[in-house]
Amino acid sequence: MDEATADGPAGPYEAGPWRNYFLILLDRIPVPIAVCKAHGEVLIANPAMAAEWGAAPGQLRGRNLLDLFRPRSQAQIDRLVDALRLGRRSRYPVGVRWRAGADGMEREGELTVDPVGDPSVRPPALLALLRVHADTPPAPAPARGAAGPVETRILALAASGATTAAIGSHLGLTVDGVNYHLTRLSRRWRVQGRTALVAKAYVLGVLAPGVWPPAPAQAPEPEPPEG
Repeated sequence: MDEATADGPAGPYEAGPWRNYFLILLDRIPVPIAVCKAHGEVLIANPAMAAEWGAAPGQLRGRNLLDLFRPRSQAQIDRLVDALRLGRRSRYPVGVRWRAGADGMEREGELTVDPVGDPSVRPPALLALLRVHADTPPAPAPARGAAGPVETRILALAASGATTAAIGSHLGLTVDGVNYHLTRLSRRWRVQGRTALVAKAYVLGVLAPGVWPPAPAQAPEPEPPEG
Protein backbone atom coordinates (compact mmCIF):
# COMPACT_ATOMS: atom_id res chain seq x y z
CA MET A 1 0.00 0.00 0.00
CA ASP A 2 2.73 2.36 -1.06
CA GLU A 3 1.82 5.86 -2.26
CA ALA A 4 4.01 5.34 -5.30
CA THR A 5 1.80 2.53 -6.50
CA ALA A 6 -1.46 4.32 -6.08
CA ASP A 7 -2.48 7.27 -8.12
CA GLY A 8 -4.22 6.63 -11.36
CA PRO A 9 -7.51 8.08 -12.59
CA ALA A 10 -10.28 7.70 -10.03
CA GLY A 11 -12.76 6.72 -12.72
CA PRO A 12 -11.93 2.99 -12.96
CA TYR A 13 -12.52 2.67 -9.21
CA GLU A 14 -15.72 4.70 -8.99
CA ALA A 15 -17.58 4.71 -12.30
CA GLY A 16 -19.68 2.13 -14.08
CA PRO A 17 -23.29 0.98 -14.11
CA TRP A 18 -22.48 -1.80 -11.64
CA ARG A 19 -21.69 0.60 -8.81
CA ASN A 20 -25.17 0.97 -7.29
CA TYR A 21 -25.79 -2.78 -7.40
CA PHE A 22 -22.41 -3.41 -5.84
CA LEU A 23 -23.16 -0.96 -3.01
CA ILE A 24 -26.50 -2.63 -2.31
CA LEU A 25 -24.78 -6.02 -2.16
CA LEU A 26 -22.07 -4.72 0.19
CA ASP A 27 -24.66 -3.26 2.56
CA ARG A 28 -26.29 -6.67 2.93
CA ILE A 29 -23.08 -8.60 3.64
CA PRO A 30 -22.35 -9.01 7.38
CA VAL A 31 -18.59 -9.42 6.76
CA PRO A 32 -16.59 -6.16 7.16
CA ILE A 33 -15.50 -5.12 3.66
CA ALA A 34 -13.78 -2.09 2.14
CA VAL A 35 -12.76 -1.20 -1.41
CA CYS A 36 -9.58 0.87 -1.56
CA LYS A 37 -7.12 2.46 -3.93
CA ALA A 38 -3.80 0.68 -4.26
CA HIS A 39 -2.15 2.84 -1.56
CA GLY A 40 -4.95 2.02 0.90
CA GLU A 41 -7.31 5.01 0.64
CA VAL A 42 -10.85 3.79 1.35
CA LEU A 43 -13.31 4.37 -1.48
CA ILE A 44 -16.23 2.33 -0.11
CA ALA A 45 -16.86 0.66 3.24
CA ASN A 46 -19.90 -1.41 4.11
CA PRO A 47 -21.87 -0.96 7.38
CA ALA A 48 -20.19 -4.00 8.94
CA MET A 49 -16.73 -2.46 8.42
CA ALA A 50 -17.86 0.97 9.64
CA ALA A 51 -19.45 -0.62 12.72
CA GLU A 52 -15.96 -1.64 13.90
CA TRP A 53 -15.31 2.08 14.37
CA GLY A 54 -18.75 3.16 15.56
CA ALA A 55 -19.00 5.16 12.34
CA ALA A 56 -21.11 5.56 9.22
CA PRO A 57 -19.55 4.12 6.05
CA GLY A 58 -19.15 7.61 4.62
CA GLN A 59 -16.90 8.55 7.56
CA LEU A 60 -14.32 5.95 6.52
CA ARG A 61 -14.16 7.24 2.94
CA GLY A 62 -10.82 8.92 2.34
CA ARG A 63 -9.18 7.30 5.38
CA ASN A 64 -6.23 4.96 4.82
CA LEU A 65 -6.33 1.33 5.91
CA LEU A 66 -2.91 1.79 7.49
CA ASP A 67 -4.36 4.56 9.67
CA LEU A 68 -7.23 2.32 10.76
CA PHE A 69 -5.31 -0.95 11.22
CA ARG A 70 -1.86 -1.71 12.59
CA PRO A 71 -0.15 -4.51 10.61
CA ARG A 72 1.44 -7.19 12.77
CA SER A 73 4.15 -7.80 10.16
CA GLN A 74 5.73 -5.22 7.87
CA ALA A 75 6.91 -8.12 5.69
CA GLN A 76 3.29 -8.84 4.73
CA ILE A 77 2.80 -5.21 3.64
CA ASP A 78 6.08 -5.26 1.67
CA ARG A 79 4.97 -8.44 -0.10
CA LEU A 80 1.69 -6.82 -1.12
CA VAL A 81 3.41 -3.63 -2.34
CA ASP A 82 5.89 -5.66 -4.43
CA ALA A 83 3.07 -7.71 -5.93
CA LEU A 84 1.17 -4.58 -6.95
CA ARG A 85 4.26 -3.09 -8.55
CA LEU A 86 4.83 -6.26 -10.55
CA GLY A 87 1.19 -6.54 -11.60
CA ARG A 88 0.59 -9.80 -9.76
CA ARG A 89 -2.95 -10.68 -8.74
CA SER A 90 -3.45 -13.02 -5.86
CA ARG A 91 -4.87 -13.01 -2.34
CA TYR A 92 -2.68 -11.48 0.34
CA PRO A 93 -3.37 -11.95 4.08
CA VAL A 94 -2.28 -9.21 6.46
CA GLY A 95 -2.51 -9.77 10.22
CA VAL A 96 -3.80 -6.61 11.90
CA ARG A 97 -4.71 -5.05 15.25
CA TRP A 98 -7.07 -2.14 15.81
CA ARG A 99 -9.01 -0.41 18.55
CA ALA A 100 -12.76 -0.71 18.09
CA GLY A 101 -15.49 1.67 19.13
CA ALA A 102 -15.46 4.57 21.54
CA ASP A 103 -14.06 2.46 24.39
CA GLY A 104 -10.87 1.71 22.44
CA MET A 105 -11.03 -2.07 22.91
CA GLU A 106 -8.08 -3.73 21.17
CA ARG A 107 -9.05 -6.33 18.60
CA GLU A 108 -7.11 -8.67 16.33
CA GLY A 109 -7.84 -10.26 13.00
CA GLU A 110 -6.75 -10.66 9.42
CA LEU A 111 -7.33 -8.48 6.38
CA THR A 112 -7.51 -10.49 3.19
CA VAL A 113 -6.54 -8.15 0.36
CA ASP A 114 -7.39 -8.95 -3.28
CA PRO A 115 -6.41 -6.80 -6.27
CA VAL A 116 -9.61 -6.45 -8.33
CA GLY A 117 -10.88 -4.88 -11.53
CA ASP A 118 -9.86 -4.92 -15.17
CA PRO A 119 -6.36 -6.46 -15.50
CA SER A 120 -5.45 -3.67 -17.94
CA VAL A 121 -5.96 -1.04 -15.23
CA ARG A 122 -2.77 -0.33 -13.29
CA PRO A 123 -2.65 -0.10 -10.36
CA PRO A 124 -5.74 -2.10 -9.44
CA ALA A 125 -8.26 -1.37 -6.74
CA LEU A 126 -8.07 -3.50 -3.60
CA LEU A 127 -10.89 -5.49 -2.01
CA ALA A 128 -10.20 -5.88 1.72
CA LEU A 129 -12.19 -8.37 3.83
CA LEU A 130 -11.74 -8.37 7.59
CA ARG A 131 -11.88 -11.61 9.56
CA VAL A 132 -11.94 -11.05 13.30
CA HIS A 133 -10.10 -13.73 15.27
CA ALA A 134 -12.48 -16.12 17.01
CA ASP A 135 -10.88 -15.54 20.43
CA THR A 136 -11.26 -11.75 20.13
CA PRO A 137 -14.13 -10.27 22.14
CA PRO A 138 -16.89 -8.91 19.91
CA ALA A 139 -17.12 -5.19 19.32
CA PRO A 140 -19.27 -3.63 22.02
CA ALA A 141 -22.90 -3.22 20.91
CA PRO A 142 -25.19 -0.52 22.23
CA ALA A 143 -27.30 -1.53 25.20
CA ARG A 144 -30.91 -2.45 24.54
CA GLY A 145 -32.10 1.02 25.50
CA ALA A 146 -29.32 2.87 23.70
CA ALA A 147 -28.40 3.71 20.14
CA GLY A 148 -25.03 3.89 18.44
CA PRO A 149 -23.75 7.14 16.90
CA VAL A 150 -24.83 6.22 13.35
CA GLU A 151 -28.23 5.01 14.56
CA THR A 152 -28.69 8.26 16.50
CA ARG A 153 -27.97 10.36 13.42
CA ILE A 154 -30.44 8.29 11.41
CA LEU A 155 -33.12 8.72 14.07
CA ALA A 156 -32.61 12.50 14.24
CA LEU A 157 -32.95 12.81 10.46
CA ALA A 158 -35.97 10.49 10.43
CA ALA A 159 -37.61 12.59 13.14
CA SER A 160 -37.16 15.69 10.95
CA GLY A 161 -39.10 13.98 8.15
CA ALA A 162 -36.15 13.12 5.91
CA THR A 163 -36.73 10.30 3.44
CA THR A 164 -34.64 7.13 3.54
CA ALA A 165 -32.80 8.29 0.42
CA ALA A 166 -32.09 11.71 1.95
CA ILE A 167 -30.81 10.11 5.17
CA GLY A 168 -28.52 7.87 3.14
CA SER A 169 -27.21 10.78 1.08
CA HIS A 170 -26.46 12.78 4.24
CA LEU A 171 -24.63 9.93 5.99
CA GLY A 172 -22.94 8.24 3.04
CA LEU A 173 -25.23 5.19 3.17
CA THR A 174 -27.34 3.52 0.52
CA VAL A 175 -31.07 3.06 1.08
CA ASP A 176 -30.36 -0.54 2.07
CA GLY A 177 -27.72 0.70 4.50
CA VAL A 178 -30.22 2.99 6.25
CA ASN A 179 -32.77 0.17 6.40
CA TYR A 180 -30.08 -2.15 7.80
CA HIS A 181 -29.63 0.15 10.82
CA LEU A 182 -33.35 0.77 11.26
CA THR A 183 -34.03 -2.96 11.22
CA ARG A 184 -31.36 -3.58 13.89
CA LEU A 185 -32.90 -0.86 16.05
CA SER A 186 -36.39 -2.30 15.58
CA ARG A 187 -35.21 -5.69 16.80
CA ARG A 188 -33.30 -4.23 19.75
CA TRP A 189 -36.14 -1.97 20.87
CA ARG A 190 -38.89 -4.41 19.86
CA VAL A 191 -40.95 -1.87 17.93
CA GLN A 192 -42.07 -1.74 14.32
CA GLY A 193 -42.06 1.21 11.96
CA ARG A 194 -40.21 4.50 11.75
CA THR A 195 -42.80 6.45 13.76
CA ALA A 196 -42.51 4.02 16.68
CA LEU A 197 -38.71 4.13 16.50
CA VAL A 198 -38.66 7.93 16.68
CA ALA A 199 -41.17 7.94 19.54
CA LYS A 200 -39.11 5.41 21.49
CA ALA A 201 -35.94 7.43 20.82
CA TYR A 202 -37.51 10.38 22.63
CA VAL A 203 -38.81 8.19 25.46
CA LEU A 204 -35.37 6.66 25.97
CA GLY A 205 -33.63 10.03 25.85
CA VAL A 206 -31.70 9.24 22.66
CA LEU A 207 -33.06 12.40 20.99
CA ALA A 208 -33.14 15.75 22.79
CA PRO A 209 -36.68 16.88 23.76
CA GLY A 210 -37.90 20.34 22.82
CA VAL A 211 -35.31 20.83 20.07
CA TRP A 212 -35.94 21.55 16.38
CA PRO A 213 -34.56 20.36 14.09
CA PRO A 214 -34.30 17.07 15.98
CA ALA A 215 -30.88 16.42 17.47
CA PRO A 216 -29.17 13.74 19.55
CA ALA A 217 -29.41 14.19 23.30
CA GLN A 218 -25.62 13.87 23.32
CA ALA A 219 -23.82 14.72 20.11
CA PRO A 220 -22.00 11.66 18.70
CA GLU A 221 -18.31 11.93 17.95
CA PRO A 222 -17.80 13.34 14.41
CA GLU A 223 -14.92 11.01 13.52
CA PRO A 224 -14.06 7.39 14.29
CA PRO A 225 -11.11 6.91 16.65
CA GLU A 226 -7.61 6.64 15.25
CA GLY A 227 -6.31 3.12 14.79
